[in-house]
Amino acid sequence: MQIERREFLKSLGAGVCLAVVRCVSASSRTKSSGAKPFFLANRQSGEANADFGAGFSRKPNIILCMADDQGWGDMAYNGHPVLKTPNFDAMAASALRFDRFYAAAPVCSPTRGSVMTGRHPNRFGCFKWGHTLRPQEITIAEALKTAGYVTGHFGKWHLGSVRKGSPVNPGASGFDEWFSAPNFFDNDPILSREGIAIQTKGESSMVTVDAALEFIGKHSGGPRPFLAVVWFGSPHGPHQAIEEDRALYVDQKKNRQHFYGEITGMDRAFGKLRKGLRTLGIHRNTILWYCSDNGGLPKVGTTGGRGNKGNIYEGGLRVPAILEWPARIPKPRATNVPCNTSDIYPTLLEIAGVRMGNQPPLDGISLAGLIDGKMNVRPKPIGFWDHPTRGISTPSLKWMTELLEVQKAGKESSETFRLRLDAGKISEQYPEDTFPGHAAWLDWPWKLHRIQGKTGKVKLELYNLAEDPAEQKDLVGRDTERVNSMKSQLEAWQASVVRSLNGKDYQGLSLNS
Repeated sequence: MQIERREFLKSLGAGVCLAVVRCVSASSRTKSSGAKPFFLANRQSGEANADFGAGFSRKPNIILCMADDQGWGDMAYNGHPVLKTPNFDAMAASALRFDRFYAAAPVCSPTRGSVMTGRHPNRFGCFKWGHTLRPQEITIAEALKTAGYVTGHFGKWHLGSVRKGSPVNPGASGFDEWFSAPNFFDNDPILSREGIAIQTKGESSMVTVDAALEFIGKHSGGPRPFLAVVWFGSPHGPHQAIEEDRALYVDQKKNRQHFYGEITGMDRAFGKLRKGLRTLGIHRNTILWYCSDNGGLPKVGTTGGRGNKGNIYEGGLRVPAILEWPARIPKPRATNVPCNTSDIYPTLLEIAGVRMGNQPPLDGISLAGLIDGKMNVRPKPIGFWDHPTRGISTPSLKWMTELLEVQKAGKESSETFRLRLDAGKISEQYPEDTFPGHAAWLDWPWKLHRIQGKTGKVKLELYNLAEDPAEQKDLVGRDTERVNSMKSQLEAWQASVVRSLNGKDYQGLSLNS
């Protein structure tokens, strides 16, 4: 089923969306009359400039990989005493290793949204797991397509639906090809190939990489560079390592055997991906960027500081990250410059030479200078904000099993909630002078926490991460001037986020009929 833009807007009700929503099918983006693509003309027509990769006649290929719930310490190269991650270790030893890389949020969907947009996910209402992109947002896939990229998504999506007819499936979000799951997935997963449920066989990370390599192989010799987004379903629980990987950890408790085994399985799949790039002869001018979506899990995971997944403290946000691009990073090095997942979008746009018209405010910065060895200090603080809005259940196995059975019968599901047809609807206006939840402002080495509870009372905490990486020595009472300055900056940023949340970034945009 394909729904044209105006039909979709009508289905939401007059005046519901503050901006035009993209067509929900990749194949329906450009009308047969030759009109401009689905999105607003002045936003979709990005400007493409000179290549960033010197010595190459074409723009670099780009692969963005992301783990699901792997903490900063869940890597052998970061000192884990048990885990075996030889392929990640090899890349960390030969590429750019980020030693202070942060997820934009302490849980999955919001961080993924930050990668897609370069914006803090609260700006578009992606507060927790199961919340979606807004169709009004510009995605990295859409932006890079203006520079000639062919785009593909493989693995966990968790930013909307993976069914046909959704305004927030991967195709509607700029991906030409996709083989995706609505949430995390385990071995022998049922994935959606552009809306068609497919039963696969194999270890989950290897299934994901095999699909990505098929796409990469098809396009590596073509005239267009590619963007491949490869999002693993591991090591999210329930942990179900295959026997080959579990057996490496027989001396550990059973739950750890499977947790560690899933990471090792993901490592092996990642190694196959790196080897595939070399076999194709494209690795030198391919950006391969790996990170995780949030901090480590309690009980089994190893974090980069205080707390775990779900927390704004370091343990909930700090993640492993590595970037390989031999054409531009010929020698291995490490950086302690604070970076985060919102930086990925502006970095890649600068590298590809893309400027998007009517770009909404970005929270990330370009790391092109850091890649080039010219950035030693982050020029802009990082804001974090865990809004108290609850997550939305997205049971991938159940939903995909049901879709597979319905489609086997030659039908499509009549259930509409899973399509997320209301993803572009802005029905609530949030106050711009109160900021509930746990937020933080990181201006290295200082990190100010602002915690606003249900009563509205605000608690502040201040830490010097260089001297106190565990965030144990609260200095809020010792440096009033710094606290007041950072609090003012943080609250000004939060007010900006709320204005975006209320749809003000989308006002003044006209329909491209």
